[in-house]
Amino acid sequence: MLSLIVSTIVFFIAAWFANRYLDEQEIPKGMTRGVLVFVAASLVSWGAAEIVDWTEVKIDGPQAAAQSPADLNQLLKSASQLQR
Repeated sequence: MLSLIVSTIVFFIAAWFANRYLDEQEIPKGMTRGVLVFVAASLVSWGAAEIVDWTEVKIDGPQAAAQSPADLNQLLKSASQLQR
């Protein structure tokens, strides 16, 4: 969740800086410039999200991707009992 928030903020900041830089270079506004700004800001925000994820793993350790099969079996048994 933190990486989503950080990457969204970084996206808008990167887009603002890219537009400002292209204005200074006197590149006219248009479709190509808009796509360029979007792609550049997307790459920067993706990189920021990866850095946040990497630091979370370094601090908290790797998170379990799935529950153990025993937990899943217990959940299925409980669900089948509820349906009866």
